[in-house]
Amino acid sequence: MIVEICANSFESSLAAEKGGAHRIELCTQLAFGGLTPSHQLIKKVIAELNIPVHVLIRPRKGSFCYTEFELNKMISTINFCKNTGCQGVVSGVLTSGNRINISATKRLISAAKGMDFTFHRAFDCAENPIESLEQLIDLKIKRVLSSGQKQTAYNGLSLLKEMNKLSNGKIEIMPGSGINLENALCFKDQGFSSIHLSATLQKKENSTSFFEGGTESVSDLKTIKQIIELVAKN
Repeated sequence: MIVEICANSFESSLAAEKGGAHRIELCTQLAFGGLTPSHQLIKKVIAELNIPVHVLIRPRKGSFCYTEFELNKMISTINFCKNTGCQGVVSGVLTSGNRINISATKRLISAAKGMDFTFHRAFDCAENPIESLEQLIDLKIKRVLSSGQKQTAYNGLSLLKEMNKLSNGKIEIMPGSGINLENALCFKDQGFSSIHLSATLQKKENSTSFFEGGTESVSDLKTIKQIIELVAKN
């Protein structure tokens, strides 16, 4: 099972590499569900570490409906990531009606050609998850990161399992949000090939929103090692 660590700093990225994680999603501002990291952080992680890096392309907190200016900024960042040697990007765009913005997402996919493209948890705000999944399959997206439209992936397991069955190998369903030592093995047992987690020791949860509130923390090396060992031996 692939374990992807949501790394919000160089320290978290280093912990992921030392802990044996298979990949990181590099971002910042986990308190807001993650935002695009600085160019400086991207360059430092790529230059100094060997772990595969996927960069979150989300220019601001709030909705996933973006202006033309914001979309152009996202495309520029994707190009920077490609030129810097990142293996993938993680992004997504919705319409004002909370449906997959097909045309805007196509532009991001085109810019990311040659890299992995993961549609992120904007999916969890989409109105019709099954229709949205079918659209992402049509777009030939490699994977979708989702909590099953619940606060945590464990609580959203029912939808995630349905999505995994419907995907029929055409798109990878990667559960994420609230995955920890207590429940990580459950996702492997249910047939998922990857999980996404931050592996932070403390995370203040003071908001009912998926993408607001909380405090910053650093991924914990010991926790990462324990999860890697857990899913490897079972």
